[in-house]
Amino acid sequence: MANSAYDVVVVGTGPGGYETAIRASQLGFKTAVIEKNKLGGVCLNIGCIPTKALLKSAEMMEYAKHLDDFGISVSGSIAHNFAKVVERSRGVAGKMSKGVQFLMKKNKIDVIMGHATLTAPGKLEVVPSVDMDGNKVGEAKTVQGKHIIIATGARAREIPPLPIDGEKIITYKEAMTQKKQPKRLVIAGAGAIGVEFAYFYNQMGTEVTIVELLDRLVPVEDEDVSKELKRAFKKAKIKILTGAQVMKVDTSGKELKVEIKTAKGTETIVTDQVLSAVGVVGNIENLGLEKLGIKTERSSIVTDEFSRTSVPGIYAIGDVAGAPWLAHKASHEGIICIENIAGLDVHPLNKGNIPGCTYCNPQIASVGFTEAAAKEAGYELKVGKFPFTASGKASAIGHTEGFVKVIFDAKYGEFLGCHIIGHGATELIAEAVTARELETTSHELMEAIHPHPTQSEAIMEATKAAYGRAINI
Repeated sequence: MANSAYDVVVVGTGPGGYETAIRASQLGFKTAVIEKNKLGGVCLNIGCIPTKALLKSAEMMEYAKHLDDFGISVSGSIAHNFAKVVERSRGVAGKMSKGVQFLMKKNKIDVIMGHATLTAPGKLEVVPSVDMDGNKVGEAKTVQGKHIIIATGARAREIPPLPIDGEKIITYKEAMTQKKQPKRLVIAGAGAIGVEFAYFYNQMGTEVTIVELLDRLVPVEDEDVSKELKRAFKKAKIKILTGAQVMKVDTSGKELKVEIKTAKGTETIVTDQVLSAVGVVGNIENLGLEKLGIKTERSSIVTDEFSRTSVPGIYAIGDVAGAPWLAHKASHEGIICIENIAGLDVHPLNKGNIPGCTYCNPQIASVGFTEAAAKEAGYELKVGKFPFTASGKASAIGHTEGFVKVIFDAKYGEFLGCHIIGHGATELIAEAVTARELETTSHELMEAIHPHPTQSEAIMEATKAAYGRAINI
């Protein structure tokens, strides 16, 4: 790497960063990535991928508890090895990180390890850093790039009542890597991260309590979905406190005492550990943004529709550029950014058609308007629901919990939103995303032949239900 001048330099190698770098290389740009930790970023190392590996273990535990329902008996008790569950998850993460390394080599992208700081437009200073395993990586060097794309991601938000120490009060990072399982766990926050870990630890046998400031679980989702998840979690004996707030945590003793303010007053819960899942903040510190006058707002870099910052030649994508904090949003945003740089005819990201997925059980997936938001926007609605209890495939596989809910504009049949809770929801949502991208109407969804027996039929059936044409309910 004697020549450290590039057409494109991407800072950060999460899905947004590394996929953008690959597309840049495909477009003929001389490209480099700079990574201070491990290739793959949070998603591949301590986020999306290893979390799903943990959740698969939880799902297997859940299946094991109901083997008799499928006519299968196992002699002896069924137990889990928590350390081995975590070890498998770490193995999956390691494999994926190595996969990114292969992709960088395949696409002739230079990988520069270390912490990067902007010192001038088109110029970065790189110094050695320490990765998540405590290893020193990288060396001091100067890197020049005609186009610099910041993709440094985000980290767990820390709030005063929950000072993170990594042992008693933890974040998602420790929750997925610790080798010792807590007997009791309080989770502050009932968004995607909170409910996913609630499901995982509950299935592993931990006594779980969720504390959510707003009035329901997964508050960004449709209200019907929140109600269904609450029923499922209560059945699993997860304690739920909504409209509640963690005020402070006494960590002085072996057991933690969590003071929680509720509508009924204040109560104290004794626990072994507290997981703070109250959101994320962008990694905008120590990048040299202030020196260059790059505009930021609420821990995010301000960008336009093509990810351009306030300084020409510098761009920002993914979590560091603000909500929604989703890997697939970062990747799509990055591709649009680099293709616009290359002069291709591209359209800005349609934020209204970004799917949200939550991988607890039952799974949750959604795209577009909730029913409440659609009404607030002034639409007259046609709303249809199809429960998985009426699905032959769902009954056959033993997953009848949940439903599909679809929302249409009554006047034109415009597909406004889709909300799914149930087994496989995160796979099913892609149909709704594609349909909305193609401006598919309710009539076309009803006419599209769905294979039988599949859970995908529920989308067609829910659409028919919206127009009083449901066949199987």
